Amino acid sequence: MNLTELRPADGSKQSANFRRGRGHGSGNGKTAGKGHKGQKARSGATRIGFEGGQMPLYRRLPKRGFTNRNTKEIIAVNISMLNRFEDGADVTIESLMEIGIIKNPKDGVKILGNGELTKKLNVKVNAFSESAIEKIKALGGNAEVI
Repeated sequence: MNLTELRPADGSKQSANFRRGRGHGSGNGKTAGKGHKGQKARSGATRIGFEGGQMPLYRRLPKRGFTNRNTKEIIAVNISMLNRFEDGADVTIESLMEIGIIKNPKDGVKILGNGELTKKLNVKVNAFSESAIEKIKALGGNAEVI
């Protein structure tokens, strides 16, 4: 058996416009698949998370802090990683992805000054640390914020 041969059991699927509660002849009349009596047979179902009057889990657990909607996820790249490039190369976010230093730039890329740089490079990314700019310019390179 393959994944392509899988299919639901006969009679287990019904179309979205299946008409429930339309008499005995329909095969789903009278209680319309809701069984006899009880809370789930009535109209006006309980809200999600309702625990029958018991203090619900989302109110029992302590709340702390918040999630800032405006936060940005910046990818940090150490300057020592840029030694993989040729001397005099242009370093952009696309070239960093091609060479495999980063996978997903998310909200931006920042070059940090950790390590040593041995090549003159023209670097164009979203942000730089002060020490990274100094190290790039000391070798005659260019650090440009895009």
